[in-house]
Amino acid sequence: MSIFATKSIEQIKTEQLGSGEGGLKRVLGPGQLVMLGVGAIIGTGIFVLTGQAAAANAGPAIVLSMVIAGLTSVLAALCYSEFAATVPVAGSAYTYAYATLGEFIAWVIGWDLILEYALGAATVAVGWSGNFVTLLHQLGLSFPAAVSAAPGTVVQLAGGMGTSVAVFNLPAVFITLAVTLLLIVGVSESASVNAVIVVIKVAIVLVVIGAGALFIVPANWHPFIPPNTGTFGEYGWSGVLRGAGVIFFAYIGFDAVSTSAQEARDPQRDMPRGILGSLAVCTVLFVLVSGVMVGIVPYRQMLNQPAPLVIAIEAAAGRAAGTSWAPLMNGLTVLLTVGAIAALSSVMVVMMLAQPRIFLAMANDRLLPAWAARIHPRFKTPHVSTIVTGVVVAIAAGLTPIATLGTLVSIGTLMAFVIVSIGVIVLRRTRPDLPRPFRMPWVPVLPALSALIAFILMLGLPRATWERLIIWMVIGIAIYFGYGYRRSRLRAPVTTASAIHN
Repeated sequence: MSIFATKSIEQIKTEQLGSGEGGLKRVLGPGQLVMLGVGAIIGTGIFVLTGQAAAANAGPAIVLSMVIAGLTSVLAALCYSEFAATVPVAGSAYTYAYATLGEFIAWVIGWDLILEYALGAATVAVGWSGNFVTLLHQLGLSFPAAVSAAPGTVVQLAGGMGTSVAVFNLPAVFITLAVTLLLIVGVSESASVNAVIVVIKVAIVLVVIGAGALFIVPANWHPFIPPNTGTFGEYGWSGVLRGAGVIFFAYIGFDAVSTSAQEARDPQRDMPRGILGSLAVCTVLFVLVSGVMVGIVPYRQMLNQPAPLVIAIEAAAGRAAGTSWAPLMNGLTVLLTVGAIAALSSVMVVMMLAQPRIFLAMANDRLLPAWAARIHPRFKTPHVSTIVTGVVVAIAAGLTPIATLGTLVSIGTLMAFVIVSIGVIVLRRTRPDLPRPFRMPWVPVLPALSALIAFILMLGLPRATWERLIIWMVIGIAIYFGYGYRRSRLRAPVTTASAIHN
């Protein structure tokens, strides 16, 4: 049987949904899905990586980078919405690829999604750690510099008392293990915790936009697009392009909503609402926040800073000294750090919620071992794969710098977008009769445009990121041909129950 053999939509639904016994609980409504999306999107990208991309790539034109990344996300979100409504089961882009482009491409995208969600969660954990240490310093407390960042990272000591070289990122490991335990307990409980956090962080972001706008220095916006240094990606229009690729991480999250389709109460109606609703809210907030941030602080001052928004608000607080705004701005610096910690916590919940469900879908197809498909008898969650995900994320977060993790996650996500966009075109031609509760407009033009823009953003990322992606994919392909190809459900048909217990 060809490695490009596909499974019908009906077969996928039967295998994953079955009789409904022993499966995932349908507990998520449209509001919770929107909250999950917002919870995943507003996080490391806006609180951490936006400052880095402005300082190293786009300058004040980071606003344009945000718009480009947002446009790409809207196009991809329309593709995801059609698929999520048509194929309302776990697996996200992996399942969609299996139905349209074949098993091998499905494996490639599933392996790619492991890179996106696992390393994405690790990236967020590192950002959480940076803000946690910043909060302790704001409260007059100290944290051992040696265990506050990735090995080899030069850490500024509290009070400006010199520097130290870190050997391990302990706070990042701590938050990873805490989120892992929460997700084992249950998706409904996790979603409720996430909803509370989302309300808090959106409110804080709105306050930052409103208060920060009062202390903008227009000169910081000039030149809006700094001249290129002679190196691709360092300012100029190439910097805007690379900045869009780097901060694309900021928009990751709406696709994580699609991995929860099997836990949505009415997926055909609610999945498009959750995906598009969360993206619309966040795009507006991102453009405003990035514009305010580079308007308050010269963009070069945010290079390699773990909490650039905090730096911007601290600068605004300095300008407010002696005015009636001083108490508010001084309190806002601590409030913003707390909000960032809450924001990053909710992002980790959603990303680490998504990863085990990719494992679940791949294991049900017997492309991964049966343990990845086991469901906890009481909590009805994929507990084994959640624990494995937590361990891997903890190791990556404790040992890897945030810049390396962030670009890897961005290229992995963009690759997923390319495949999903092409899949919409293929499925429209191969299954025009399939019921589509949500239909993407202007097919094939918009899906083709979505794939093209996502690929262009991939090309704008650094060469080292491409090299790491290629190495990761070579490992994944070796595992497929060494394990998954021979055991695939398509080659050795079994029942879902046998696949899980054998």
